[in-house]
Amino acid sequence: MAGPDNYYRASLEPTAALPRLKGTHRTGVCIIGGGFTGLSAALHLAIGRARVTLIEAETIGFAASGRNGGQIHTGFRQTQEQLERWLGEVHTRDLWALGEEAKALVRELAATHQIDCSLKSGLVIAAHDPAAARELAEDTEYLRNHYGYDLARMMDAAGISASLGTNVYPAGRYDSGGGHLQPLAFARGLAQAAERAGAQLYEFTRAREIEASHSGVRVICDGAIIDAAQVIVACDAFTGDLLPALAPYIAHVESFITATEPLPDELYARVLPSDAAVADTRHVLDYYRKSEDRRMLFAGRESYFTVPSDIARLVRPRMAHVYPALKDVRIEYAWRGAVGITRTRMPHFGRLGERVLFAHGYSGQGVALANLGGKVLAEAAMGKPERFDILARVPAKRFPGGAALRKPLVSAGLLWFKLLDHF
Repeated sequence: MAGPDNYYRASLEPTAALPRLKGTHRTGVCIIGGGFTGLSAALHLAIGRARVTLIEAETIGFAASGRNGGQIHTGFRQTQEQLERWLGEVHTRDLWALGEEAKALVRELAATHQIDCSLKSGLVIAAHDPAAARELAEDTEYLRNHYGYDLARMMDAAGISASLGTNVYPAGRYDSGGGHLQPLAFARGLAQAAERAGAQLYEFTRAREIEASHSGVRVICDGAIIDAAQVIVACDAFTGDLLPALAPYIAHVESFITATEPLPDELYARVLPSDAAVADTRHVLDYYRKSEDRRMLFAGRESYFTVPSDIARLVRPRMAHVYPALKDVRIEYAWRGAVGITRTRMPHFGRLGERVLFAHGYSGQGVALANLGGKVLAEAAMGKPERFDILARVPAKRFPGGAALRKPLVSAGLLWFKLLDHF
């Protein structure tokens, strides 16, 4: 998981390591996982005066929360119209309200806790072909007419070319309600805010097993035992490692990201002049943005089975296709991160028994949704499960195959989607 150097980590000042938990520890709520979901849950529980302990197997933001594209998206991976057909209008409107709150929550947390994370507004969804452009325009109109969402507008080929500085897209949607940030800086800021509110945070404390105890739940760790009234499992792609009953519902793909050297003035002005974040409409998508120190952060390609030894070599052709002027620019950082996905591409929330809550599978849209997920998990742990239940009522579907076949079948599905992107 460590992989080649992560630009986000390299761009920040080193932070002092949090302690490793040792011995026996008692708490009200034990949170397993130091990413956005767990950190948001810890912060909101501590603000609510709960006694909360968070453990992280590595360091804060080590996994997807500190490695992702930093993009803040509107809604979910399924469109509102698709969700209405599946879940009904009432449930879908409740989900929309939570999705809108998720974006606002990120901005609120950054402002309230003074988190310096280069937060900016502006997200472009770029249509990779005319059919995708038509679907995107229909969805934009549906959101305006049925949900009153007027922060998104379509751009034609000329408009998106002017906005992005490339001619490869026939159309796109600019969403001023979306945005982007430095994800590891945001995760570290959440951790500091949670500690100030009274949460206890520990790093290098790996949970190995969760079992019932006479007083609630016992979490057995390497070198420590935690007795808690409740447990929140916030491990995203790695949830199945700790809770095997959930393994059929979660898969992960490896996403690959690169960061160029700082761009010279002429290139910086010509490439992505709008300074928005961009994601295209492919199944295996390209997504990119510029950093505060003038680099292009470009992600493309995915893998389920194998991890390439040269990530920069894998991603560069995608970047050069979109921006030929960058084909010879030096790539200084290249890294990978595991993205938790579900079969429905909707987050999976639920309970195992009365005392264990979980959330995972944000399917590439976790910057906003995971922070909201942590908040509603905290609410549920404090006896107010209504908003948690809105998410938990979304039916989960198992990936096909048993333990031996699930991975090759998901890998074959990913390959099929890659092939579709070329038609």
